[in-house]
Amino acid sequence: MFKNLLNLFLQSNCPICQRSTPERICQYCAKQLQSCNFKNPNYLWKQELSVFVWGSYRGTLKRAIATMKYENHPEIGQLLGQYLGEAWLLNYPKVNKPPVIVPIPLHTKKRQERGYNQAELIAQGFCEITGLKLKSKGLARIKDTKAQFSVSGSEREQNLTDAFAIGTDFSSRHPDAPVLLVDDIYTTGATAKSAVYTLRQSSISVLGLAAVATTGKDRSVQS
Repeated sequence: MFKNLLNLFLQSNCPICQRSTPERICQYCAKQLQSCNFKNPNYLWKQELSVFVWGSYRGTLKRAIATMKYENHPEIGQLLGQYLGEAWLLNYPKVNKPPVIVPIPLHTKKRQERGYNQAELIAQGFCEITGLKLKSKGLARIKDTKAQFSVSGSEREQNLTDAFAIGTDFSSRHPDAPVLLVDDIYTTGATAKSAVYTLRQSSISVLGLAAVATTGKDRSVQS
């Protein structure tokens, strides 16, 4: 009886669906998230910007990302980062040297409003699983840009022009390994391309981008 009462006391609601659960998310949502996972997360790796992506931005994964960003549930970011890290260990492309992980930064104003940077939380979970080195301040966001979903495709690159600068982690000493950027969603690639440009302007090598989700419609790579 005591054990049952203790379990009841420790129960909380799943942040995604509000079902009662002792875990970070309920088993139902965990199963639904896995249904969004790609069989081949490398399918975008050979493009101009090499992208490693965990799943399709739809259904429960879309809801989980929105809950993380807009409903004050940072714990989801770490969980999604762990999923991404597990996929990386199983599928990562051949690399000459293990990369250094740099999350796409938020502008200081936006970070203060939200209380955290979701890409940094994802990167933390990713590094916990992979053992790769995290440099949270490899980049700084110096331009308070509009949210990318609020501007048209033709305006996205202009919106991010000169948005980034080299952060304090790399200002005095550049990394001796290539950078793997980490973000929550990959759409047109405008954000990542702007970040890559800033790093390469300072002669810092960039391996690519690892993202939790993409808005791409290629069903052939999904599980």
